[in-house]
Amino acid sequence: MEKDHDLFCSSKSHKMERFLEVCLLLLLYDEAGYGYGLIEQLEYFGFSQDELNVSTLYRTLRKMEKEGLVSSLWEEGGQGPRRRVYEITDSGKRNLEQWIKILEIRKARIEKLILKYEDKTKN
Repeated sequence: MEKDHDLFCSSKSHKMERFLEVCLLLLLYDEAGYGYGLIEQLEYFGFSQDELNVSTLYRTLRKMEKEGLVSSLWEEGGQGPRRRVYEITDSGKRNLEQWIKILEIRKARIEKLILKYEDKTKN
């Protein structure tokens, strides 16, 4: 298992903008998804449909596809138009696992910070 230090010293970017990507990887982990369906599911993670526009979502998904984290194909929509459906790749699953480890470490650090603050403000 990697040490905490190794997770933060790798070449992976740790900017919070990447949170959307992590959420998308998790949503695609068990089943394929398409743009508007993913937007609806992202509300669970705190993204409102008003805040997250469709172009941002698709730009992010295209970037993730270029990085090999997801793949896509066009699916016939039955009565409606065709739509692009996205699936997580094996590389995407490994990337998600790395991010979860990073987020667990950050969560522990944030909890320590909050506890320290609460101790100081009780007095």
